Amino acid sequence: MTTKKSGRLYIIGAGFAGQTLANEIRKKAIFGEVVAFLDDDPDKIGRKIYGVPVLGPIRDVARLLRMTPADEAIIAIPNASREYLTELYGILKRAGFERIRILPGISQIIEGAPHLIQTRSIDPQDLLGRNPVTINLKQSLAYLRGKRVMVTGAGGSIGSELCRQLLSGGASRLYLFGHGENSIYQIDRELRLLQDEGIGEKASLVPVIGDLKDRDYMDYIIRNLKADVIFHTAAYKHVPMMEENPIAAVENNFFGTLNLVKAARKYGVDRFVFITTDKAVEAVSVYGISKYLCERLILEEAPRGGEEHFMVVRFGNVLGSRGSIMPLFQKQIETGGPVTVTSPMMRRWFMTIPEACSLVLKAGGVGEHGGLYLLDMGEPVYIKDLAEQMIRFYGFEPEKDVAIEYIGLRPGERLDECLWGPDEAPVRTGYDRILRVERKKTPLLDLEALIELLRPICYLDPLRPEKYRNSQLLRDLLQGAVPSFTMPAYAYGC
Repeated sequence: MTTKKSGRLYIIGAGFAGQTLANEIRKKAIFGEVVAFLDDDPDKIGRKIYGVPVLGPIRDVARLLRMTPADEAIIAIPNASREYLTELYGILKRAGFERIRILPGISQIIEGAPHLIQTRSIDPQDLLGRNPVTINLKQSLAYLRGKRVMVTGAGGSIGSELCRQLLSGGASRLYLFGHGENSIYQIDRELRLLQDEGIGEKASLVPVIGDLKDRDYMDYIIRNLKADVIFHTAAYKHVPMMEENPIAAVENNFFGTLNLVKAARKYGVDRFVFITTDKAVEAVSVYGISKYLCERLILEEAPRGGEEHFMVVRFGNVLGSRGSIMPLFQKQIETGGPVTVTSPMMRRWFMTIPEACSLVLKAGGVGEHGGLYLLDMGEPVYIKDLAEQMIRFYGFEPEKDVAIEYIGLRPGERLDECLWGPDEAPVRTGYDRILRVERKKTPLLDLEALIELLRPICYLDPLRPEKYRNSQLLRDLLQGAVPSFTMPAYAYGC
């Protein structure tokens, strides 16, 4: 997001993106003064663009700069690799820049000019993980043109990024559905600011506050909104917390999804994309089981015919989400540590939020009815390595300046996650980093019977009041339905 008028601005990159930003800053004359471009291209070095000199190479010139506290660098190289961004960040920090902003990746600047409002402070997720795939989102979102699109959990990490990218999809209306008033207010306000700055198309934005658990309300709202497409991201996601609140996890994640799916089918929603997690594979946590049951629900609903496209998209962790370890690590580093890690052997699959959302939107368009799709997550990352990289990002040395403390597995956690189970096989689709998961056999599970057994635990039945909020009964039922739930977390491996 933009900042108030500052001192001198240095734009890193004198290409199209950098020139566009400089021109915008020059015209508005409220965000400070661009005093130089820094670039490594010998064909650009020595030129002037809008009267602003292009200096370089970056490494050499940065050593000569004399920063003031108000000076700021804006990295305007949307196609830069992670390795190059890491190098640039180090150069700029050593040069004395304390304020460093960055444009989003090229996949988010969708066939249009970048804008200053899109810039944000650089953070560790920009430098960690692999280079994201570049997707022609304008083309990928063609299936949404003129449609009414609903995003559940629109105020969350995944939901809000889907909404940002959906601005350029040509949807006629974008419903921002969520339970939290503040988060929906914030994403609604942000999207309107982006639209005011000329980003995306003029979809009508409609914030909707509601609760997935309320069956009658969900029936009412889906009937009246007349959504053509639903991206369902809303869920409780904190694994240890859901172990302490297992009924809330099943009630919100599973019954909430059940209410939404029933209403979507009843009122003819054309396309339904459910976001799931690797923790649903051979689930050992209540959260994982709640998502596994949702997968089964949607895949078993799908074969009933009709013109709909109901599908599931599964992926692992995303860097920087509110429920991830990165915000926790950041706070721990800022207070001097220690940074707490479960085990030196714990690994997770990671992807950036923008890349995951771009691939979800792509899968939503190319996916087939009843399909289970998997995003290619690359290689798993040791959490210990992630902690060390984050400590270095903030200018400290691991163990020397900031300690790492190993705290052991928490309830519901395991050392490794798997992206597919023993009865599943990933198959390439022809679309980069999108796999289709084929089931060799479907595990036996009478979902309808399980729903009737779980319902009086989550919703008060006057004829069976003793079952209401009975967490032990819930766990017994889940263990009977999902055998992996009894598996020790430390015994699990991919």
